Amino acid sequence: MRSVTYSMNVSLDGYIVGPDGGFDWSVPGEDVFRFWIDEIRDVGVHLMGRRLYETMLYWETAEQDPALDDAGREWAALWNPLPKVVFSTTLSTVRGHARLASGGVAEEIERLRAEPGEGEIAIGGATLAAEAAASGLIDEYRAMVYPVLVGGGISFFPRNERRVDLELVETRTYSSNVVYLRHRVTR
Repeated sequence: MRSVTYSMNVSLDGYIVGPDGGFDWSVPGEDVFRFWIDEIRDVGVHLMGRRLYETMLYWETAEQDPALDDAGREWAALWNPLPKVVFSTTLSTVRGHARLASGGVAEEIERLRAEPGEGEIAIGGATLAAEAAASGLIDEYRAMVYPVLVGGGISFFPRNERRVDLELVETRTYSSNVVYLRHRVTR
């Protein structure tokens, strides 16, 4: 069965964006960006909400940006053909290899797991992850922890989730003092 992973950049105090909605503190250094390039290779489909979808739209045309470096080109070449499912009540269309979800997160994950397909089902976005977690559908939590306290905003972890026991699978420390934590849900 395809694994469901939830991966995001997160502040040390547990937020994916600060109280002002900003996430400029999470611009990846070269080594962290290389990690995300390697990580996306294992993804078969990416689930995201409207905000993340709109943030990632840059990559649809990034190859036309003369300032784009080789790593950026490599990311775009992997990201653009990747199937994406966007959950939104306000968007009527999406671009590229994305489609609007027709149901809830749990229904979409179950449908994707039932279909033939390879690669992980990746979730980006705290709201979607909270819905998937409430249904017990997340298999791994992957946090790229940045050395900053933002004091509030959107939490990486849902605040009303039941207890979930985790097993530490992997850690990495990067030159920018960013720490990667990968935990598997124990069942």
